[in-house]
Amino acid sequence: MKFNKGSLITSSLLVVSTLFAQVCSLDLDLNDPKSLVNATSLVAYGLMDYYTGDQYGKTVGMFSDPYYWWEAGGAWGSMIDYWWFMQNDTYNDKIMAAMLHQVGEHNNYIPLNQSTTEGNDDQAFWGIAAMTAAERNFPNPPEDQPQWLYLAQAVFNTMALRWDADSCGGGLRWQIFTWNTGYDYKNTVSNGALFHMAARLARFTGNSSYVDWAERVWDWMESVSVISNGTYMFVYDGVTATDNCSTVTTYQWSYNQGLLLAGSAFLYNHTKSDVWHERAKKLLNASQVFFNSSTGIMYEAACQPSLTCNTDQRSFKAYFSRFLGLTASLVPETSDQIMKWLNTSAKAAAKACSGGTDGHTCGLNWFTGSWDGMYGLGEQMAALECMINTRALERPGPYTAQNGGTSKGDPAAGTEAYPTNLAALHITKGSRAGAGIITAIIGISIIACALWLVF
Repeated sequence: MKFNKGSLITSSLLVVSTLFAQVCSLDLDLNDPKSLVNATSLVAYGLMDYYTGDQYGKTVGMFSDPYYWWEAGGAWGSMIDYWWFMQNDTYNDKIMAAMLHQVGEHNNYIPLNQSTTEGNDDQAFWGIAAMTAAERNFPNPPEDQPQWLYLAQAVFNTMALRWDADSCGGGLRWQIFTWNTGYDYKNTVSNGALFHMAARLARFTGNSSYVDWAERVWDWMESVSVISNGTYMFVYDGVTATDNCSTVTTYQWSYNQGLLLAGSAFLYNHTKSDVWHERAKKLLNASQVFFNSSTGIMYEAACQPSLTCNTDQRSFKAYFSRFLGLTASLVPETSDQIMKWLNTSAKAAAKACSGGTDGHTCGLNWFTGSWDGMYGLGEQMAALECMINTRALERPGPYTAQNGGTSKGDPAAGTEAYPTNLAALHITKGSRAGAGIITAIIGISIIACALWLVF
């Protein structure tokens, strides 16, 4: 084997980085509040290393390549969680700027730079971030800007309007536009996100029409068997519209399980219905598939063992951890099992956040007790959400409009024919006079040019 000077330097740096990581491992002590504060501040700082939106020529709200727009929405949701659980407002200005810059022309998270490629699931993760901001009382935007609840309602409404009853009896397609690959696929994350947002909006607003929508989405998902209704309520990836949704893709992803789990928890907390109570418990029971049977440590079962997780899939444990924390706070009898899983996984994740030259770059595999050499926005998000959600029972649960939530919304958000935030146009006598003078000048100029051409 031949080595050049560059490869020797690179190899040396890798060895030094690995040794440094072993020395600087984040040994998380959950009995010491300072330990969690210090560990999560380092991981959050590492997450924001991937943010490029405040650099010259870059787009506010976006992270570096190869991270797609949807994952940016997921990341800002994680940073709102970080602010809430750790009571650290270091990044609040960046969160606010990002969340408002990406709302789009009609305040529904369909910005022009994404409007031809955006999928239903992409839009949903920004809507979920806005819903989190409303439920956590994240500082409200200026009065002349759309509010968090309004944005969440706008996302829900625009998604609900795409409900496709013409094929398979309902369901959302993965993609919004017919020319995008995946338009013929009705995936669980899009439908699960619609269900999830309906549940959270129902609880926050008290509006029963959101409960009706949640039931409609659930019933459809169960009818096409992406939810297996047995002792273990597993959640599968999706169905193909071209064969009447008869073929189920049986991959199991942690964030799909989490979307339905937390959605059921919100509905049970709001309605006190035994149906949603049982569904939440069954979904939680089935969630054990995402934890190592001997150690209890979380992992992405469909891709992590085979080392095939793509960029998106490496972030799924972040949302799963978030949804587990919400479930624990909303359905008390689930909390023992969930906190056992989160505490065990958080300690393991902290040890995996020991890579890179900074010593707190997080890896994908939390089994090894050290950094596995993987790194990225998804890895940082997953470790951060798992660690901060160990405080799920120490902080208040999600607020509602009835118990302290301050964000304002509109049930018709996102369905208006025209923008609603434009001031009325008042024409004064002075503006009429000014317009007359300008018109006269233009008229004289036209006549003068005509005469000049003639002579």
